[in-house]
Amino acid sequence: MTPGTLLQQITDYANRANPYPFYAELRKTPVARQDDGSYLVGGYYQVRSLLHDPRISSDARNLVGQDGKGLQVEEEAGVPPSMLRLDPPEHDRLRRMAMRPFGPPHTPKRVHEMRGELAQIVSGMIDDFQGKDQVDLVEHFAYPFPVTVICRLLGVPREDEPRFHVWADAIVAGADPTAGEDYAERQRAMHQARIELGRYLAGLAEDHRHSPGDDLLSGLVTDHGPDGQMSTIELMSTSIVLLIAGHETTVNLITNGMLTLLRYPEHLERLVKEPDIAVPMIEELLRYEPPVHLAPPRVTLADIDIAGTVIPKNSTLWLGLASGNRDPRRFDDPDRFDPDRRDIQHLAFGSGIHSCFGAPLARLEAQLALTELARRLTNPRLVADPPPYRPNPLLRGPRHLEVAFDGVQG
Repeated sequence: MTPGTLLQQITDYANRANPYPFYAELRKTPVARQDDGSYLVGGYYQVRSLLHDPRISSDARNLVGQDGKGLQVEEEAGVPPSMLRLDPPEHDRLRRMAMRPFGPPHTPKRVHEMRGELAQIVSGMIDDFQGKDQVDLVEHFAYPFPVTVICRLLGVPREDEPRFHVWADAIVAGADPTAGEDYAERQRAMHQARIELGRYLAGLAEDHRHSPGDDLLSGLVTDHGPDGQMSTIELMSTSIVLLIAGHETTVNLITNGMLTLLRYPEHLERLVKEPDIAVPMIEELLRYEPPVHLAPPRVTLADIDIAGTVIPKNSTLWLGLASGNRDPRRFDDPDRFDPDRRDIQHLAFGSGIHSCFGAPLARLEAQLALTELARRLTNPRLVADPPPYRPNPLLRGPRHLEVAFDGVQG
C-alpha cells in the first residue's frame, strides 16, 4: 500500500466492511497526494480546519479534471445545484432561508414538536414485526422511516407518501451502482424520478402558498425574511436535498447504530435499562461508525499548507470524516465504542458553513428508533456479520441488516 493509492483502497468495495486500517495508515501522513492528482486528508484537526477554510470551494462547477479543464456539471433534471454544492454568498442566502422555518432562532421547536409523531411512526413499524422471527432492518425499518418523516415535515398528504417512497428508491438506487445491473438504466430511472419529484414539489408548493399549514414547505413559501422568498426552482432544489441527504444520513445512522449495539449487547441492554443514555450513545455512534465517511470532493481556490504539505490551487480535495473521528490525537482509545466518552466533538455531520442543518432531526430519529428497537425486540441477534454493505463509497452503511429475534414486546 502506498499513500498514493489510499483513496482507491478506502473506496474499494472489498474493504467496505472495515476501512479503518486504511484510515490509520492515512493519519500517519496525514495528507496524501493520490495517483490521480487529488489530495486525501485524514487527521481530525486538519479535516476540521479545512471544513472551515474559505479557500476551499464546495461548488461542483469549480472541479477540474486531470487535463486541467473544468468539469461539466450537469444540472439534475433541470434543478440547479443545491446549497450543498454552492459557496457563499449563494450558499449562505439559501441556507438562511431554509433554516428560518426549520430551526433556531426563528422556529426553535420544529423538530422537538415532531417527537410524538415520530414515536408513533416508529412504534407502528415495529408493530409490523409481530408474527415474524427475522427481519431486514434496512428494508423494513431504517429505509422507509426517514422518507415518511420527511413527507410529514414537508406537509405531503398521507395519500401521496407512497409516491415519495418510489421516487426515493429510484434516486438512491442511482447513487448505489450494483454489479450485474444496468447502470445506464439506473441513471435513467433516477433522472426520471427527479423530474417527477421536482414537478410534484412545484405543484405542492403552490398549493401550500394558497393554503398554508404548519409544515416546512408552507413556511418556505410564505416566509418574508430579509433574504426574500425562495424561487420555485430553489424550493425544488432544497426539498430534494432534504429528501435525499436527510434520508441517506439517517438510514446509515440507524443501521450502523443497531449493528454496533448488536455487536456489543451489553450496551444494547443498557439502553433498555437506561433510555436516557440514548443521547450520548448516539453521539458516540456518530463518531465510531459515522454515516458519511468521505465528504463530497472539494476544490482548493489557493495554495494551502496543511501539516507541511502544500496543496496547490485547483486541486481536488477529499476529506476523511471517518478517519478524523478515529484520530488518536483527538480521541483517547478511538477504536473503542464508549457511550460514556466525554467531549465527543465528532465530524459526522461535517463542520463549518456546510454542517448538516438536518442533524437535529437525524439525531432525534436515531434516538427514538434505537431505543424502541432495543426495548421491544426480545433477544435480537445478527444473522450475518459483517452484513453486505452498500456500494456507495462515501455513504457507508449496510445494504441489508438481517436481525433474528424471539418476539416483539408491546
